[in-house]
Formats: sequence, C-alpha cells, structure tokens
Amino acid sequence: MAEQRVLVTGATGYIGGRLIKKLLDRGHAVTAMARSLGKLGCRPWAGHPLVRLAQGDVMDQASLERAMEGCSAAYYLVHSMTPGARDFASTDRVAAENMARAAETQGLSRIIYLGGLGDESDAHLSKHLRSRLEVARVLREGRVPVTFLRAAMIIGSGSASFEILRYLTERLPVMITPRWVRTECQPIAVSNVIEYLSGCLEHPETTGQTYDIGGPDVLTYAQMFQLYAEIAGLPKRLLIPVPLLTPHLSSLWINFVTPIPTILAKPLVLGLRNRVVCAENRIREIIPQPLLTCREAIATALQKVQQLDVETCWSDAGFQPPPEWLDCGDAPYAGGTLLGVSYHIKIAARPEEVWPVVAALGGETGWYYGDWLWRLRGFMDRIVGGVGLRRGRRHPSEIRVGDALDFWRVLQLEPGRRLRLLAEMKVPGDALLDFELRPAGPEGEHTEIIERSRFLPKGLWGLVYWYATYPFHILIFKGMLERIARQTGRAAGPAKPLGPSSTTSCALPGGP
Repeated sequence: MAEQRVLVTGATGYIGGRLIKKLLDRGHAVTAMARSLGKLGCRPWAGHPLVRLAQGDVMDQASLERAMEGCSAAYYLVHSMTPGARDFASTDRVAAENMARAAETQGLSRIIYLGGLGDESDAHLSKHLRSRLEVARVLREGRVPVTFLRAAMIIGSGSASFEILRYLTERLPVMITPRWVRTECQPIAVSNVIEYLSGCLEHPETTGQTYDIGGPDVLTYAQMFQLYAEIAGLPKRLLIPVPLLTPHLSSLWINFVTPIPTILAKPLVLGLRNRVVCAENRIREIIPQPLLTCREAIATALQKVQQLDVETCWSDAGFQPPPEWLDCGDAPYAGGTLLGVSYHIKIAARPEEVWPVVAALGGETGWYYGDWLWRLRGFMDRIVGGVGLRRGRRHPSEIRVGDALDFWRVLQLEPGRRLRLLAEMKVPGDALLDFELRPAGPEGEHTEIIERSRFLPKGLWGLVYWYATYPFHILIFKGMLERIARQTGRAAGPAKPLGPSSTTSCALPGGP
C-alpha cells in the first residue's frame, strides 16, 4: 500500500525518469508531471497502478497546483539549461517562484530539490552553478520547507557529463585542454543520487536541511579522463593544458567532438573551472548506502551503454511544442505557405511487418539512403551550434514519444501506423517528417507507406533554404522510401510522388 503520494516534476528528464521507478519500487504513489502527456505515456512506468500522469509546466502556476492535488510532497527536478533555452537563469528563477507559491497553496509538507555544489560568495562561480543555488534560495523563500541536495558531476549512462567524458576520451588520444582539467571534482554515481533522493522522503529529519552528496573519490578532470581510458581499454591519453582555451572555445570543441550542443556545453564548461567538493557528509549517516567509486560508476555506465540498457538520457529532457500550423482552425492564409515533398509506395507485407524498419530510423541504422548527405547536413548543423547527428538515439529499435533521433524529435507515435518527427536542427522555419502506414489490398496483406516532408519557412531565408535544398529533398526522400521497402525483403513498386509540393499550412494531409 502506498505510503504517500508525491509529485515528481521533470518526470521525463534524466533524473526524474529514474527516480519514479525507485519510488514505485518502494510503494509510493507518484504523480508524474511533464509538459507532454505523450512523452509521459511512453515511459515504462506510465501504466503502473500507483502512477498518475499530469500535464503541467513550471512556468504556469495553475498547472502546478492541479498536478499537486492529493500530494503531500514534491520533487523539484526542473531546469531550463536545455538546447533552445536562452536566459535559463531568469527562467529558472520564475519557475522556482511558481513552485514555491503552488506548494504553499496546496499545503505540501515539503519540497525536495536536487541542485549543484558551489559557493555563492565566490565571485568566479559559473552562471550555471549560481543559478542552481539561486533556485534553492527562491524555493526556501516560500513557506514550504525545502530539502536541498547539492551534487557535483553525476556519472551514469546517458548523462550529459558522462557523454562529454566518454566522447572526448574515446576520440582524442591527444587533448589540448584548458586549465580546468586540473580542477578537483567529487563525482557521484547516478544510482547513489537516486537512493539519496528517494531516501529523503522516508527520513523526516531531512526536512528543511541542505546536504552535500558525493562519491568517495575526489579527482581532477584529467584523472577522470585517464581513468575512463583505462576502464575502456584505451591507451593513456596525452593531456596538454594551455591557458589560451576560453570556455567559449572549449564549448565549441565539445560541440564538435561530442553529441552535446554548444548551448548546453558552454554553461557546463564554465562550471568546470569551479572546485566542487563536498564540505560535509552528514547525509551518509542518515541514508547509509554503498557509494560507488568513480571507477565503479564509470564501469557501470559504460557497461549499460554497451548493453543498450540506457534508462534515461540527457537528450530526453526538454519539450519543443508542436508547430501551431499542425492545429488547423485559422483562415487558410493565416499560416503561410507550407512547402513539402510527399511520396508513397506499396509493399507486399503487412503494416506490423513494415513498422520495425520504419521505427529503426536514425542512430546506428542511419536513414537508409544518402547517409553521407545526412552526415553532411549534421556536420553543417554542428558548425552553427545545432545538435547535429551525434545525438543518435536512446535504443536501436525501441522508440517512444519525446525520443531524440539524431536531429529529429519524436512528436507523435502510433506503433504500426504513424511516426511523426519534428526537426531540431538549425533551420529557418519549422520542418516535419511524417511516415504513415496504411493497410492495402483486399485483406490488408499489403502496406502503403506515405512519407511527407513539410516545411513552413520563416522569412526570405526560409524560402531560399527550401528551394536551394529542394533537389536534395527529392533525391533523399524518394530514395529513403524505396530503401525502407527493400529493407523489409518484400516485393514493392517504385516510390511515386503524392500531392502538390506546396499548400496552405492548415491543409496538412493526414491531420495532426
């Protein structure tokens, strides 16, 4: 029987998704809140009898209050430092104010918040770490007691910090590094973080307290690079620290070498110059647990990556709302001209036989046709600070709403019927790629795949971009559909054009 119902904000994020599973294992009823019900509904725990799904936004106090109904406590696991965020510090401040007011209105007994280590009196403290501390201060200005856990680098499969460590070490036998490689850090395994978070709920003496949480090791980042190389069976890396690499240049380099985009890498890199080591360890006596060493944490994370057992990933976080032109209702001229390329093909196989091929798009599988062109487009995107192709995908065959597929995001998913992707690459407009599978033939023994690429340009540059790349769109999307058919191993005709190349934005075939 559930002990109490608890709200978890940021339920589809890296920490939130793992914490909910732990809370359910311990018998707690959970209200999982995120901005997208579609993303929530695809999580493995979504159908659990103790889970209630709530659509809410920390920037909307009313939605927070609705999500809190029936809850006695809440986890605050939201931050705005995601690709697409601009002034994350001010956004986080407003969000924390909303959270504090909503918790007071609904009579919550406590808020549990995971933030970062840092000293606010340090004039050189990074904007990222200062914002994490400010959120704690804002939450505490409310009347609901706050438990604040302060962590440094979190090591786990799929975390942004681990991905930076992994890619830099694996791809660069020689590194020209900034001086921050000599900075000391006290990393902690994600499993230990989850244990502390869930344990706080069961220990009322932690209410209103602040605790530093860290693993047993204090290492420099240079030592962690060498440790990863040793665990991964790589030769020792040659590190050459130089004083000339600014945080901006470092973040550009990380963007180029790893899947982490510049807009996310830069605040992380700025935080690497600050020493982040626990000043006290009181929580170890309250919530005792075996703490993984840095070696054990890296080995565990690497093993999960190799076994394709990544529960949550840094790219899960964030929410890009669907373009307004997906929802019709305005006058046809209101949305502008919607440009596109559409093809269809018939395959001698049932939809359930074709679906796995469509659902495997991206990542290691690639895009079936013109992969070098996709890689070139991804490289161009990285050059201008976009996410590029290196994000890959969480799992080679499993797919769910909100997943990243290279520089696309799964917007809509109906297994066996539809896959709709929204572009997150740098592009002067909104781009959509849609696959619809329809039964064909007298007994549905054939499948018609309808592939639609849609683009709503923004301004003159949007039109220039579309018409400059139009020949490549024809080549790629026609070839992709024919290769998908070939991949099924069944007979198929050629891909044929379908419909006009432009329409009004409220005339999107197939519906939202």
